[in-house]
Amino acid sequence: MSKTPEPDRYAVIGHPITHSRSPWIHAQFAQQTGQHLRYEAIDAAPGELRQRLREFFARGGRGLNVTVPHKQAVLEHIDELSERARIAGAVNTIVREADGRLRGDNTDGVGFVRDLARNHGVSIAGQRVLLLGAGGAARGLLAPLLALAPSELVIANRSPARALELAQLFAALGPVRGAGFAELDSAPFELIVNATAAGLHDELPPLPVSVLRRARICYDLGYAHGTTRFLEWAREHGIARCISGAGMLVEQAAESFLLWRGVRPETASVLAAIGL
Repeated sequence: MSKTPEPDRYAVIGHPITHSRSPWIHAQFAQQTGQHLRYEAIDAAPGELRQRLREFFARGGRGLNVTVPHKQAVLEHIDELSERARIAGAVNTIVREADGRLRGDNTDGVGFVRDLARNHGVSIAGQRVLLLGAGGAARGLLAPLLALAPSELVIANRSPARALELAQLFAALGPVRGAGFAELDSAPFELIVNATAAGLHDELPPLPVSVLRRARICYDLGYAHGTTRFLEWAREHGIARCISGAGMLVEQAAESFLLWRGVRPETASVLAAIGL
């Protein structure tokens, strides 16, 4: 009687990581598509990233998702980058090639745009968009957001210099500029996207309430049961359409699954069952 082969190993790596729903999502995808795999969560503080990566792949790991705070730091451990990861300057998916080389990709942007447009019917062509944050999560969204042809994309960050630098890097792709939170002007935004890590610490980004009140839609890349603190805050100040990052989480995971397994899972049933 032949022995059942060990499942292929995948994981998400970040810090903190206990809140992650990625293991559950990929378990649903595997069951749906008949793929034999195991997906876990790996907690790695910034100083532990290299060691945890080496351990995972030395034990036969086939692929990783990368989340806060490692999306940029992981670049120095990657052998090659996809075009969208190169443009983003950040990686959220690692594929181990047959020859052992590690290929970095970024599925955040496509997951975000798919959730925004297909799942929520939001169009931002000709509209102003405000992106909060200038870290790895924000970088993955910039090119796909600019491809949707907003009239202006403003990056706001605690450090205005980081926002300005990021805007300069993406200036060739569309109308984008950087600013500090206190420098935001009075013109309204169609969409505000929270790509900061403030929610992980139960904090709010230092966005002036006057700017928040003039928006029509707020989208938080974070997710939680019920809602997030940022979206609660937005609703308290009159924003009717508040969207959590649960849909983006599922959609970017589906893109990662496609890269790893060569099959794209269906996402609607997973979104319906995720309970976020």
